[in-house]
Amino acid sequence: MSHEAGSAVPASVAAPANMAPTRHILCMKWGTKYGPEYVNRLYAMVRRHLSGDFRFVCLTDDHTGIRSEVQCLPIPALDLPPGIPERGWTKLATFSADLHGLRGTALFLDVDVVITGSLDDFFTQPGEFLIIHDYKRPWRITGNSSVYRFELGAHPDVLAYFREHFAEIRTQFRNEQAYLSDFLHKQGKLQYWPAAWCPSFKYHGIPPWPTNYWRAPFVPDGARIVIFHGECNPPDALAGRRNRRFRFIRPATWVAKHWRE
Repeated sequence: MSHEAGSAVPASVAAPANMAPTRHILCMKWGTKYGPEYVNRLYAMVRRHLSGDFRFVCLTDDHTGIRSEVQCLPIPALDLPPGIPERGWTKLATFSADLHGLRGTALFLDVDVVITGSLDDFFTQPGEFLIIHDYKRPWRITGNSSVYRFELGAHPDVLAYFREHFAEIRTQFRNEQAYLSDFLHKQGKLQYWPAAWCPSFKYHGIPPWPTNYWRAPFVPDGARIVIFHGECNPPDALAGRRNRRFRFIRPATWVAKHWRE
């Protein structure tokens, strides 16, 4: 996700340091590309599909318009050089040794995903660090960081090494998910979600040519979280828009059923 600058979140919203361990849903919103409705709808989808108690936390630079059930906290500073392509590096702030005193298991979700099935198993699936396996080049270790799970504070070396070697990392890795996957793979900690759980709308939810001209996009079998990346986001899909020439889709009417408060 690429973003532009936004307004600051008051420091007074920081979480108490003695917060009890719990399940967290963690997301990030910075800049102006995504409005508060993305966070609000994500919360609503999680509430419908995750049983039991959880804490929903949004790391953001602007909490305006975000519903009260969401705890908004500032994004830890990465101090990146000005003017560089963002490419998701900001997500690495989730690996702070102490993320506002939060303790427990965190399931990170991009704000533009659409949840279509139960999330309960995302907290019980075995593995120290779980992420989506890359769709386009499955022979590579790289994960897609739209959905990942980890213990808060358990991987501070991910962020510490990034801060100390950023210039070198930028020459080796195109974005944060490539770096993150490589770093944790070398430690033997990288594992992937079952392939059916987190399909790509672009790769798995659009009928093949030429049937895309008369068949509508669909929710792939077994999907729990549909990932929107590249050329479509949920409102684009709902309206039948693709942000590339000569790529036609019919409206994905199923999005309206799920992507709502």
